[in-house]
Amino acid sequence: MTRSGYRFIEKGQPHFVTSTVVQWLPLFSNPEIVEILFGSLRFLERERALALYAYVIMENHMHMIASSDDLSKTMKEFKSFTATSIVEYLESRGSHSLLKMLEGAKLPHKVESKHQVWQEGSHPEMITSLEMMTQKIEYIHNNPVKRGYVDNPLHWRYSSARNYEGENGLIDVKTDWV
Repeated sequence: MTRSGYRFIEKGQPHFVTSTVVQWLPLFSNPEIVEILFGSLRFLERERALALYAYVIMENHMHMIASSDDLSKTMKEFKSFTATSIVEYLESRGSHSLLKMLEGAKLPHKVESKHQVWQEGSHPEMITSLEMMTQKIEYIHNNPVKRGYVDNPLHWRYSSARNYEGENGLIDVKTDWV
């Protein structure tokens, strides 16, 4: 597999990003693993000035709109920390079959670890207009509806749809981007 040609274009600008688990493994079906993602995002919001505008976590991938002074570096930190934490979680639970799959999915140039959790790249798209921001947020929130998991975006627990309806979500997002 070749490395992605996608790049974060402008520092500080919101970007739509997608992060996918290797082999589309459904790791995020486990609420404890999803909490690892949320914990990392909360840390990055608090300590690294990550601005999170929208998100959805599906069983094997996630979409978000985010910005920071160096979103490329922030995403690398997010993926590195969550990958390590997820592997540690799986090891502590004796999830040998999943660990074997993550080991088998590791790309040859990833010499610093035994396992690979995330596919390379985040396919960032810079948000260039209010219209694009609205379209991407609607896409994010309707992802579970399109997949047939829920009839209403507000019913998907791991999404910022509730935040945009003035309800409490599981993690804070910036809804005042207009």
